[in-house]
Amino acid sequence: MNQQKTRSVLLGFIICVVQFAGTGRADELIKLTNCTLVKTDWADGDSFRVKDEDGKEYTFRLYCVDCLESHVNDTTDARRLRAQRRYFGIARHGGSAATSIAAAKDVGKKAKTVVERELQKPFTVHTSFADGRGDANYKRYYAFITTNAGKDLGEQLVRLGLARAFGVYRKTPSGRPHDEQRSWLRDIELQAAARNAGVWALTDWDSLPVERQKEREEAAELALAVQGQPLDAENKINLNLAARDDLMRLPGIGEVMANRIIERRPYKSIEALLDVSGIGDKSLAQIRPYVKLSD
Repeated sequence: MNQQKTRSVLLGFIICVVQFAGTGRADELIKLTNCTLVKTDWADGDSFRVKDEDGKEYTFRLYCVDCLESHVNDTTDARRLRAQRRYFGIARHGGSAATSIAAAKDVGKKAKTVVERELQKPFTVHTSFADGRGDANYKRYYAFITTNAGKDLGEQLVRLGLARAFGVYRKTPSGRPHDEQRSWLRDIELQAAARNAGVWALTDWDSLPVERQKEREEAAELALAVQGQPLDAENKINLNLAARDDLMRLPGIGEVMANRIIERRPYKSIEALLDVSGIGDKSLAQIRPYVKLSD
């Protein structure tokens, strides 16, 4: 067996082990060098196709950042785009929802253009092959991307005002703890807002607090509605393997809390959910009937 084939087989074995363990927070990141971008119609600023130096292709989702949706295929995408518009205070941009949506999608397309530009030359991927699916329809892994110029791609997108500091966090390739990385990127985001960079140039600062409050109220309302609809206790949600959108079906779990649950993987007990910020005894009691650990 030649060296390239040996490496490919070994990498495949590592991926299988990580997936079987259900881990979303492995201590060690695997480094893939000399990677290239595979251009696709569906890619956006934070999720795209990558080919490693052995020719194997993966879909990666950036840790820590969230670009505006440029493709809206269903109500879930539409709801996420609305949340993003509210976050940046552009839900009233142009005086109509249609104008605001078009402007938001345009920013999403600019993020994709920046990614294609930054990844023209071979780059490095750091990943633990943690499951990064938004839904259960396709395979995607969380990753950090370091450009050929040595820059963190996610940080670049936030700095340019093309993404928000939001999503699943973990220790970075340089060793920065995930809580510090969250704070670092939020400060970068604040700088971008002060410069009116990217989407921040469209922000209506007077309406931003109101728009964000609307999003919080709607998220709470949706969570309350889910609590009134019994889930299927026979087909429990796997804490270590479930996609983000599946976790959001749990009582009281919105997108932020689902991301926090993913950050804390793997779980050795259901009680370990108490380590997740925002989950207490009452929340755990509501969630417990509908979750399980890896088989």
